[in-house]
Amino acid sequence: MNNVPTYTLNDGTTLPAVGFGTYPLRNAEGIEAITGALANGYRLLDTAVNYENEEEVGEALRRSGVPRDQVRVTSKIPGRHHAYDAAIASTRESLQRLGLDHLDLHLIHWPNPSRDLYVEAWQALVELQKQGLVRSIGVSNFTEAHLRRIISETGVTPAVNQIELHPLFPQAEMRALHDELGIRTEAWSPMGKRQGQYDAAPVQAAAARLGVTPGQVILRWHVQLGSVPIPKSATPSRQVENLSLFDFELTDAEVADISALGRPDGRLFGGDPDTHEEL
Repeated sequence: MNNVPTYTLNDGTTLPAVGFGTYPLRNAEGIEAITGALANGYRLLDTAVNYENEEEVGEALRRSGVPRDQVRVTSKIPGRHHAYDAAIASTRESLQRLGLDHLDLHLIHWPNPSRDLYVEAWQALVELQKQGLVRSIGVSNFTEAHLRRIISETGVTPAVNQIELHPLFPQAEMRALHDELGIRTEAWSPMGKRQGQYDAAPVQAAAARLGVTPGQVILRWHVQLGSVPIPKSATPSRQVENLSLFDFELTDAEVADISALGRPDGRLFGGDPDTHEEL
């Protein structure tokens, strides 16, 4: 059922090429949707303290019957927990809510540079990895300056940077930087949400040529960029569709035409990591 390839990260661990986003899945319906995603072959679950659904993710994992060592569980430290001791405590609380003894990937959710505590949060993640409570450590929404600073101050390069990435905001410069530094790119809102480019000419043309849906074309575009998309859907048929990306291929020209949809103002909201604050 699961023919999803994996990437080997810079720390030697692996990450599936497509994951399952869990925001805003909560309560019984959320548990059902996440359990269904695992049944449909997803092996990477993405949650966060601020999604307020870590308990649901852990419960879904237990109900699924999928062996723990086959699933990569990601969570994220919120801005209010960036101070070193707070980041350590936050991670332990996440594990308690999830009912797990370790996280496979733990990220700093946003850098919140006006508070200037993200280096402390990163130092905490380095320590948590040494303790075995976290297997891989990474960041989310970090710019080049943020990345270079934490690497300079700790000597440890993030395994992952999860960033906003979709056809209207293809992030070519950040992807090139990640390649240079050996960081794997993950994409949040990979479809572009309400600005999804399902009707865009290059997406429609590729879908027609390949006999797949526009959504599959966009997710395959991510795969061919080397970006790990983490789409969310509570609909079982859509969950299967979003994972069925590995028996067709876009041409280089199609990838380039979809990337050319990008716009300087392509962000979904004012999520500039230099100014956006998420506590």
